[in-house]
Formats: sequence, structure tokens, C-alpha cells
Amino acid sequence: MAVIGIDIGGANLKVVTGDGTSIHYCPLWEQSPLREILRTYKSPGEQAAVVMSGELADCFLSKNEGIRVIVDAVREVFPDAMFYGTDTAFHRSAVPELAAANWLVSADCLMERYSGCLLVDFGSTTTDIIPLVSLDALRGLTDLRRLQSGTLVYTGLLRTTLPAVIHEVTLSGIPTPVCPEYFACSADAHLVLGHITSEDYTTDTPDGKARDRENSLRRLSRVVCADLEEIGEEGACAVAKAFWGAQRSLLCTAVGAIRHTHGTGDIICAGIGAALISRILGGRDLSRELGRGADALPAFAVREVALRRPGS
Repeated sequence: MAVIGIDIGGANLKVVTGDGTSIHYCPLWEQSPLREILRTYKSPGEQAAVVMSGELADCFLSKNEGIRVIVDAVREVFPDAMFYGTDTAFHRSAVPELAAANWLVSADCLMERYSGCLLVDFGSTTTDIIPLVSLDALRGLTDLRRLQSGTLVYTGLLRTTLPAVIHEVTLSGIPTPVCPEYFACSADAHLVLGHITSEDYTTDTPDGKARDRENSLRRLSRVVCADLEEIGEEGACAVAKAFWGAQRSLLCTAVGAIRHTHGTGDIICAGIGAALISRILGGRDLSRELGRGADALPAFAVREVALRRPGS
């Protein structure tokens, strides 16, 4: 059976086939071309295994509405699609268990091979911190409960707004509050710091301008109500460094807490930020073993789990 794995997030659509991995920026809140992109993967005899988190997008009145819309869109293209839920089962229809099951299918896929490890999936928007100790203990968890437990940290490599993480920076020795506007995002900080390239900056920019160093510096300057000419590259870089310092601390603290609570061993890292976070945490970058599939781990995982369960 030919199976493709599909992970439908609020901002990104990730697809893993037998030929490779693709990540499409596909924001659901902007009349996204979800069906059109999926049709490019349609071929005779292809079975789609799907997982989602996009039901939380604010274009939907509720998660259940989001689930129904996403399931309907997928089934227009793949009528026999199967959807993985937080009960670790595959479903053929829109049920509440489909909400935000993408992290769980990653755990389901990796639990046996990496038993006792801690999975850290550092993505564009969020970071999942998943103890691979017991699948039963993870089954049924919602994003609300994961936020409360610290296993979901809502910060990522590309889409996080800076004031969500920092409240002030030091410019020329002067503590300076940041402006709580969406002037710059984490992609701007990581681009300026050399953690990503312009090609890696795949999301929309806050001001709609180019994804390059010059424009990122200008956006970072706006965070302290300044022009780039006013604070210079040094000042803009100080904003980026302050953000990354706080984001790094946030993630390290969260990972440390989960390791302590669950007694996990080695750290394994996935997501588009795997290379960066693995260096910080002293973890193992799964892209060395899974290739680009590690960048789209839930899509990779839902395909693998479906292949292990023929007839699902």
C-alpha cells in the first residue's frame, strides 16, 4: 500500500511521501490553497494518513468546526483518508479526538526505538517536549493540559512575536522596554544571528517586506520604536540577542523540568530548529537519521504508524 503522511497545522502543511518531504506555508486563516496543494500529491492507489493541529486557527469558531473543515477538505482529495487521534487510533470521520494529535503520533512512532528518551520538537511556532516513557500516559492529552504541564511551550523558530518572550533590552547600557506590537518575529532574530538563512524564513514577514538581513534588522529596530539608522546594526542585533537569550532560557528550563519529572535519559531533537536546539541541549539531531523527515516529524510519523497498522 502506498501511503503519504500529511500534517495540517494552522500555518504549515507538511507532506511525507515515499519520495521525500515537503513543507508548504499554508495559513488556514487566509483562504489557504489546502485542497489545491493536496491535489498535487494525488495519484491512483495512494492512501492518505493525516494528523492535524490546524483546528485551533482563529478562522474557526471552535476546534470541532476546524476539525470538520479540515476533514472535509482532505476527503475531497483523498476520500478514504484516515485521521490519527489523541486516542492513538485512526478515524475515518471528524471526531473531537483529532484535535492536536500531531505531537502524539510522533511519540507513537518513536516510543519503541527511543524508549526512555525525551523528544524535543522545535518547530516554526511551538516546541513539543515529549517524554517517551509511556504511550498510555500521553493518550488523551489536550493542548490545554500540555500547556499546563509544560510539555507544550508556545514559542518557535519563525513565528513567535518578540514581546511574547522579552519585555526589555539593554541598548548602550540603558534598560529599554520593548513595544508590544507585531513589528518583528523570531525568524528575524534567528536570521540576524545566523541561525537560519533567508531560504529558511518561510513564513510571512510582519511588515510584508523582504526576508533578508537588512529588512530583519529594520523590523528588530521597530521593536524598540526606533529606525535602524537610530540604533544601528549593533542595537538591532542587541534586540535579537536578548530575544534568543530569553527563548533559549525558556526552552532549557522547560526541558529540565520535564526531564526531572519523568526521569528521561537522552534528548532527541526534531523540527526545523532541530540543529539549533540540539546544540543548546546537547541532544541528538534526528535529521541525521531521518533526513528531512525530522523537519516534518508528525507527517513522517503518521505515515510510519499507518504502514505498521495495515487495514486501519
